[in-house]
Order: sequence, then C-alpha cells, then structure tokens
Amino acid sequence: QKKYREISSCSNCEDFQARRAMIRYRSKEKEKVNFVHTLNGSGLAVGRTLVAILENFQQKDGSVVIPDVLRPYMGGHEKIIRNP
Repeated sequence: QKKYREISSCSNCEDFQARRAMIRYRSKEKEKVNFVHTLNGSGLAVGRTLVAILENFQQKDGSVVIPDVLRPYMGGHEKIIRNP
C-alpha cells in the first residue's frame, strides 16, 4: 500500500476511564477525593505488525524472509515458505 500505518499507540485518557471505573485517590487527609488520570496503550497490535512484516519481507515467490531480530523466536529459521 506504500503507506505508514500505526502499529502501537498510547493515549492520555485523563479521568475519563477512572470516572467509569470509580478509581479515586485522596492526596491528604480531609482533602477532596479526586479521580486518577489513566493511560491507555498497546505495545504492538499483532495483526498490524504481521501485515507490516509481510509487506516488507515477502518475496516474489511468496516466501517471507524472517527479519534477523525475530529469528531466535522462530527456531532460527530464515524464511517461511509455502507448503505445496
């Protein structure tokens, strides 16, 4: 597609999620109770990450070269080939 896609994200939800979950804190005794601020994030969206690997490492014969950094997790294999 020749486009950049988001594969992870991090958002500051401020007190939106905390209000729904009633997550509160009191900084000092007798002080007003406040809602915490929360963060929402995904490390890697698996589907989007897989698509990015396929788009960048798929060969003309349909095989996929496994990136060097992922090979230790793939049993040392260098390429994924289609079974006939």
